[in-house]
Amino acid sequence: MGYVSAVPVPQPRAARAGGGAAAPGGRRSLAAALLLGALGATVVLLSSGQIWAQGTASVGGGTVPVEADGGAVTGVPTALAIVGLAALVAVFAVRRTGRTLVAGLLALSGAGAAAAAFLGASDSGALDAEAARISGDTSATVAHLTHSAWPYITAGGALLILVAGLLALRFGTSWPAMGGRYERAGAPRAGRPTPRTAADRPEDLWKALDRGEDPTRED
Repeated sequence: MGYVSAVPVPQPRAARAGGGAAAPGGRRSLAAALLLGALGATVVLLSSGQIWAQGTASVGGGTVPVEADGGAVTGVPTALAIVGLAALVAVFAVRRTGRTLVAGLLALSGAGAAAAAFLGASDSGALDAEAARISGDTSATVAHLTHSAWPYITAGGALLILVAGLLALRFGTSWPAMGGRYERAGAPRAGRPTPRTAADRPEDLWKALDRGEDPTRED
């Protein structure tokens, strides 16, 4: 009479994981979201500090040049880029519904920054305020108003943040989350007893007492 083996037959790794096609796709979408989000936020932050508009203001019978950078025109893209960066990092610290909410915040940050940059591309309020400050006339306005390409570059960077958020919404459930492997390597693991040294054994303690030594004293 033969014996029936109780050892389970190993299954292929793809079958145990529920299909191997999702993992590569998840890794690619994760890398793309990280790259696009970080690149987009960097572009927004850098281009918001450039000159967006310039013109001339009348002062004392003459004209002086005036200009305004992105931060003077609107501070919304910069603020939302910072929010987007925080959301890009936070998306790995949460799971399930929390990850969806953070991914949505990431996408909204990109959309809001892009909209603000597009609106700022034709705004003259910042230059008028600068002209009024220089001339001392609150009704002063800017002449020969021109705008640079930096608002549109800012909007392009914001759209990259939007795409990163959409990728997180679509593929975020397959991305890894921060877990035990991110804990400090030196922290003791729960449930694993600390190995006893030779000085901890009872027989060694008695031998030390017999020799007149104090086993509790540290050298």
